Amino acid sequence: MDFQVVVLGGGVSKKLLPLVSQELPNALLPVANRPVLSYVLEYLELSNLKDLIVVVEGEEAAVHVGSWISGAYADRLHVEVAAVPEDVGTAGAIRAISHHLTSKDILVVSGDLVTDVPLGAVAATHRRHDAVVTVMLCSAPISGPSESVSSGGKDKTKKPGRYDLIGLDPTRQFLVHIATGAEVDKDLRIHKSMLHAVGQIEIRADLMDAHLYAFKRSVLQEVLDQKSAFHSLKHDVLPYLVRSQLKSEVLLNGVPQEEENGTEKVISQSNQQMLSQILANASESTFPLRHALGPYGTTSVRNTHKCCVYIAGSSKYCTRLNSIQAYSDINRDVIGEASHLSGYSFSAQNNIIDPSAELGAKTTVGPHCMLGEGSQMGDKCSVKRSVIGRHCRIGANVKVVNSVVMNHVTIGDSCSIQGSVICSNVQLQERVVLKDCQVGAGFVVTAGSECKGEVLAKK
Repeated sequence: MDFQVVVLGGGVSKKLLPLVSQELPNALLPVANRPVLSYVLEYLELSNLKDLIVVVEGEEAAVHVGSWISGAYADRLHVEVAAVPEDVGTAGAIRAISHHLTSKDILVVSGDLVTDVPLGAVAATHRRHDAVVTVMLCSAPISGPSESVSSGGKDKTKKPGRYDLIGLDPTRQFLVHIATGAEVDKDLRIHKSMLHAVGQIEIRADLMDAHLYAFKRSVLQEVLDQKSAFHSLKHDVLPYLVRSQLKSEVLLNGVPQEEENGTEKVISQSNQQMLSQILANASESTFPLRHALGPYGTTSVRNTHKCCVYIAGSSKYCTRLNSIQAYSDINRDVIGEASHLSGYSFSAQNNIIDPSAELGAKTTVGPHCMLGEGSQMGDKCSVKRSVIGRHCRIGANVKVVNSVVMNHVTIGDSCSIQGSVICSNVQLQERVVLKDCQVGAGFVVTAGSECKGEVLAKK
């Protein structure tokens, strides 16, 4: 697969505080006791993509990511870690390293993606259609960023999150409309030329942009050069490419073209539950066309480009670690229904207990649990559907349910932890009760504290 690969590792996301820091940036957040970036790197390695550029926001974060990669993958991958300014955005990150891009096509992959969707199928779709961009779409996860519930909640209480509105042609191969972010709640605006070209458009609200893109390099670089204000691939570059599909001389000849007045059809989006809607049935034309209909029904020759999609099958796992809720969900999944992604061998009890870990008398570690290297648990403890990191010290009569405990955590006797994330080097004194909390690195929770839905972190 002769694609050049760029992995967008991010930096220190405010959405993931207090889990992340300059010492533990997004890319190194542990999922089942492995940095989330390791899932992306090994996903690429399986497709024989071993020459990579990993872009990290911030010099200090880039040093930590580079150091970890050097130790973990020195003999397996050739990785160049490039530091870019913080908050530069995904488009800005690509713009900053564009001088390193030389291949005809490039793959851009989010460093927080955990998936088993075959990458070769995305690349094949891109090459088959000679597309300027191919977007991987997958089913939106049950718990979403705007309608999430606590990690301790039952699955049946979760609601689908609001993600994107995706417009597809009748063959479901081409992306003809996308609304993201604030645009999702606005009226749909579809160019009449697009309606003429495709005949009908299916609008989907159950698909998520996985942030895995195949781009034609020359087009992407030209857009980034011409549109210096573009900050995001998803919110700026992708909608621009989709809108300009029937006006491709903007991209191919480098000459900006004015938006046509009076050529949009506005569709009210009063029904927020809409999953599929026929917007027009104006013709039987296939898409994309090299001969597009002009404003008066005449035929004009245009150099159209194509924006394609690859829709992952419903049986595939695909989600991003882009919120605290997603962090809890992915940890649960990787030691549960998606355990094939973990890289570990599970015991007959369907759990992972490191051989060096020690369990006290009458302590139970249930199915879909992980206990890391060198960790010790006292007597009469119970662990259910949780990940416990390395070198933790856990007292007696402790209950841990639906939670993630990172490395070097000390938990006193008779503590109860449910639906929470405990970062590294935290100390919970005896009889602490936590429900749906996040505790930042190095924090001390005093004896007898009872907290629900709180963020506890050093100021």
